[in-house]
Amino acid sequence: MTFTPLCIKFALGTTTIPTANQKYHHNSIMKKFLLLTCSLAAVSALTLSSCSKEDNNFNEPEPPAPVSVTLSAPTFSDITESTVTVSSTISTVKDVSSTGFCYSTSAGPTTADQKVYANPENGTVKAIITSLAAETTYYVKAFALVGGNVSYSPEATVITVKGEEGPVSPTPPEIISYHGPAYPDDYRKIAGWENRDQWNLSNVHDPTVMLADDGYYYMYQTDASFGNAHTAGGHFHGRRSKDLVNWEYLGGTMMDKPKWVLEKTNEYRAILGLPELKASEVPEYGYWAPTARNVGNGVYRMYYSIVNDGCLIEPGSWPERSFIGMMETKDPASNKWEDKGFVICAASDRGTDWKRPANKQWYAYNRWNAIDPSFIITPSGEHWLIYGSWHSGFAAVQLDPKTGKTLNELPNPWGTKADIAPYGKLVNTRKMGDRWQGSEGPEVVYRDGFYYMFMAYDGLDIPYNTRVVRSENVDGPYKDMYGTNVSDFGGDAYPIVTHPYKFNNSPGWVGISHCAIFNDGKDNWFYSSQARFPANYDDWAPNAIMLGHVRAIRWTKDGWPLVMPERYGAVPQLPISEAELYGLWETIPMKYKYGEQMTANNMTLAEDHTVSGNMWNGKKWSYDAEKQILTIDSHELYLMRECNWEATGRPATIVFAGLGQKYTYWGKKSN
Repeated sequence: MTFTPLCIKFALGTTTIPTANQKYHHNSIMKKFLLLTCSLAAVSALTLSSCSKEDNNFNEPEPPAPVSVTLSAPTFSDITESTVTVSSTISTVKDVSSTGFCYSTSAGPTTADQKVYANPENGTVKAIITSLAAETTYYVKAFALVGGNVSYSPEATVITVKGEEGPVSPTPPEIISYHGPAYPDDYRKIAGWENRDQWNLSNVHDPTVMLADDGYYYMYQTDASFGNAHTAGGHFHGRRSKDLVNWEYLGGTMMDKPKWVLEKTNEYRAILGLPELKASEVPEYGYWAPTARNVGNGVYRMYYSIVNDGCLIEPGSWPERSFIGMMETKDPASNKWEDKGFVICAASDRGTDWKRPANKQWYAYNRWNAIDPSFIITPSGEHWLIYGSWHSGFAAVQLDPKTGKTLNELPNPWGTKADIAPYGKLVNTRKMGDRWQGSEGPEVVYRDGFYYMFMAYDGLDIPYNTRVVRSENVDGPYKDMYGTNVSDFGGDAYPIVTHPYKFNNSPGWVGISHCAIFNDGKDNWFYSSQARFPANYDDWAPNAIMLGHVRAIRWTKDGWPLVMPERYGAVPQLPISEAELYGLWETIPMKYKYGEQMTANNMTLAEDHTVSGNMWNGKKWSYDAEKQILTIDSHELYLMRECNWEATGRPATIVFAGLGQKYTYWGKKSN
């Protein structure tokens, strides 16, 4: 079957991205095509054209005529010791992807310097620049991005006013003096293999994180990077950190293609009467979504996904075979892992209990798709693997603690549901009986009597969002906070834990899911995932950035997880006084909108305990300082100190998260 993709052509290669008519992108398509491997040397040579899957002859379109944009020199108002309101008029907004202001304490600022984004309204671009130094001269230009080209206004200067002595700040000195991590979010300049010692959390996709006995957190990931930089150094790349902020890159944990995959493939092909595949006939594998755990007694296990493009049953159905293997080490610091081979593979009920609908090429034959493993040890010592992706949901299978392999022997991976029952029990499905789920990446952890299953919904390019369900049993039934039984009946799960979002003065983030959930052994929990800039960010069209995010989690009184809106920056968690809450906040209701970013609204908490702005305008607020819970109109918002990543210098701020109707409230105090 032929489909019509969108082809993005570069000077040094071609990346093909299929466009789906369906609401959900297929996990396999997204993994194979939308892990955008963009050549750094080709950033300026981007051309878009449409093509068919089989067509390799491309006609270069004529470049569009440049769009002229005129921006007036910035003007300033409301100048204080740390903030200034800046405005500029713009001649046209046609074909303009973004606008804003860049500024610096040196002449000639560009978008490579500090910048804030603002949308034009009635021919005017206006923004508030915050976190400035007192009595300091700043050079400012307005800018507009058109088709990858940047237009600037004439330069203007502004001098912030002298700081005046006033009442003592309620903010502790340790918080005032805090400065956040300095590594860049836009890491394209250091994305190449030769700069891997500077990556920190650059080039991270589908992370898994475990705490080892040596005090380090170890992170491993899917093979993916900007510009395909990772291909120089093996598979399932690792890094480690002691503070969750500064990460040391370790390199690949698997240096060669695992031989057992071809051996197992040919074993099944022989049973099916198909000819043996030679090594030269096997295309490159996909190395996806590992999960690493500290098993105890000095043993560490990593379960990993291998996707084999070789069709086992019928040509044209991709993928027909995916595998999960396992590696072990006793010294993660060495980054040397011993491959233990096959654990489980995709299981098919084709032609027995299920038939693929006509003309549905991407509806796989698999009952279970053997990728995206999550490994958990129960309090009673049982070992379980929860896996699956996109097709019919997630399966749970028990493992032998001694070997790490399945507890029960596996039959041939095809037949009726009863025949392939040893491959797992259904524990989560978004749409019962449907092989086009739009969900993937299960992550299961245990806390206070419940097994929590986090999962990713929708395509990974932009709409990725995270949901969570829980159960008293590792193999279900799992239910969401409204009682939806996703094990026995299926359905969309709530609350929404993460979603594409945008705070002010920032392009925001999309593609935030397929997470790792872990803790420090003291009930301090964290969420880690990849995140991307939105499409058309800056002078780059695809959202090809894959930056690792780590966020703290607080748990509600009812035991539901709240992921904090700002990334973890090791801010000292000193008590938060009520006086620190007075003033301006940015709030985001994380409601579900497919493929759209939720944007921030302003809210002010007054000293008389009234709220102005946003959805709570006119409501009353109160604060429990001992529990650090802000309550607005019966909504409990859980506070933490965190880094303000969107502000100049990344100072400390206060953030909150709380549950609404099927969604999460996010908020942060404006500096």
